Amino acid sequence: MATAQQIRTAYIDYVLSNNEKPKSVYSFAKKLKITEADFYQFYSSFESIEKTIWFELTFETISKIKEQEVWQQYTSREKILSFFYSYLENLKKDRSFVIYSLKNHQGKFATPNVLAGVKPIFENFAQEIIDEGLDTGELAERKFLTKRYKDALWVQFAFIVNFWINDDSDGFEKSDEAIEKGINVTFDLFQHSPIDNLIDYGKFLSRNGKFKEKMGF
Repeated sequence: MATAQQIRTAYIDYVLSNNEKPKSVYSFAKKLKITEADFYQFYSSFESIEKTIWFELTFETISKIKEQEVWQQYTSREKILSFFYSYLENLKKDRSFVIYSLKNHQGKFATPNVLAGVKPIFENFAQEIIDEGLDTGELAERKFLTKRYKDALWVQFAFIVNFWINDDSDGFEKSDEAIEKGINVTFDLFQHSPIDNLIDYGKFLSRNGKFKEKMGF
C-alpha cells in the first residue's frame, strides 16, 4: 500500500507533468496501483494534498528558524524578516509546484483554499512575535489597532509569496527587496511615532483639566 508521502509525490509529479489535477481519485489511484480506500486513508481530496504540502512547508520553516541560536536575540522585526527570507528559500525546492498551486487556486479577494491551513499557523506565529514586541516596548500598544497587527502581516505574507512566484530576477533578488521594504514599512507603522506622542500628550491634558485651569489656560 502506498504511503502518504508516495501519494503526495505522485500527485506533484502528475500536476506538473499535465498542468492540471487528475480527472478523478479513481483514475489517480489506479495509476498508483492502489485502491480509492487506500487514497482516502490519508487524504480526503486532491485539494487536501495541496493544503498539507503548504502547511508542512510553513511549519517546517517556523520550526527551523526557532532552532537557530540567535533566534532569542532577534527583535520582533528581525524575527519576521528571518521567517520570510527562510520561507522563500524553503519554497525554492518546490517552486514549480508552488506556482502551479497558487495560480490554479487564486481568487480575486479571498485567500486561496490551499492556504487555509497556513493562515492560522502563520497568524499564531505572528501574534507570538507581536506580543513579545509589545512586552519589550518595541511595538506600540494602540487601542483597536494592535489586534490588527497580525492581519497586516498576513497581508504581507500573501503579497510576498505572490510577488515571488512572479519574480524573474537573478537569485530572486527583487523578492528579497520586497521583503525588506514591506516588512520594514509595516514595522515602522507598528512602532512608536510622533503621532503616538501627540496622542499621549492629548490624553495627559484631558486627564489634567483642573491643572490647566489653575495654570490659566
